[in-house]
Amino acid sequence: MSFPDEKFSSIGPFTDAYFEQVMAAARSVSRSKLQEASDLLTRVHRGGRTVFSCGNGGSAAIANHLVCDHCKLIQTDTELKPRIVSLSTTVEMITAIANDIAYDEVFRYQLRSMARAGDALVTVSSSGNSENIVAAARWAKEHGIPVVSMTGFNGGRSAEIADVNLHVQADNYGVIEDVHQSLMHLLAQYIRQSHMDEAVIRERKF
Repeated sequence: MSFPDEKFSSIGPFTDAYFEQVMAAARSVSRSKLQEASDLLTRVHRGGRTVFSCGNGGSAAIANHLVCDHCKLIQTDTELKPRIVSLSTTVEMITAIANDIAYDEVFRYQLRSMARAGDALVTVSSSGNSENIVAAARWAKEHGIPVVSMTGFNGGRSAEIADVNLHVQADNYGVIEDVHQSLMHLLAQYIRQSHMDEAVIRERKF
């Protein structure tokens, strides 16, 4: 069974049950894997290389939001100058590739054009099995570009391909995406504060 597995007659109890699912899902994420992801992204930022992100639907919104928080936020009050590109925001490229070649190729094609050694890829996919996500992750691994995958449900093929899999143990798309969004935020905030003077941290809003 998955949540919800019964009909709720009012939104109050549904809200309580939903947030219980979110809290359980957040607790399920490996803290050691989060540290690995943080270390990997920090290395890329320090090396002046590029982090690419991608996702479909709600996961595309998370991939796009990652650009804002991991580019603008991280360099505020730090010496880091992150380079972030979301492959999900390039609607002209996405529609051209999907129309002329195949939707499965929309992310891999862009990586082939732009990615270089020392870059990294962050994939966001609740199922972990979206064909365009799997294709991009496989291409990245074949070309020495490390992959951080955010997954849910059973992790899918993305979890198997990734160098670092940030897996959310949940079976509801909304719950998984809520936690993926939180992971995106907390990675950015953790990396930022790690490179700030402690006195400045106390003066800032995150």
